[in-house]
Amino acid sequence: MAGYSEQKDSHLRRLRRIEGQVRGLQRMIASDEYCIDVLTQISAATRALQAVSLELLNEHIRHCVTNAIAEGGSEADVKIREATAAIARLVRS
Repeated sequence: MAGYSEQKDSHLRRLRRIEGQVRGLQRMIASDEYCIDVLTQISAATRALQAVSLELLNEHIRHCVTNAIAEGGSEADVKIREATAAIARLVRS
């Protein structure tokens, strides 16, 4: 079971909203909207994706990493490395 299973519907709603934002960006470009207005909307979509990413990371740590640590063994090390790599990717983006 995925760590985000309990919040799956919420995540899907948020991602659909973000999808709508991206479609709005396409319309803005097609309509030759002012550059700064497009960039402002891109920033909003980026922040929305970052918020979803942080929530998924939190759920991964609370569920997958915690369970792996409780079970012990090499799986715990794997999950910690995965979480650390995910955090590094988020920080770089």
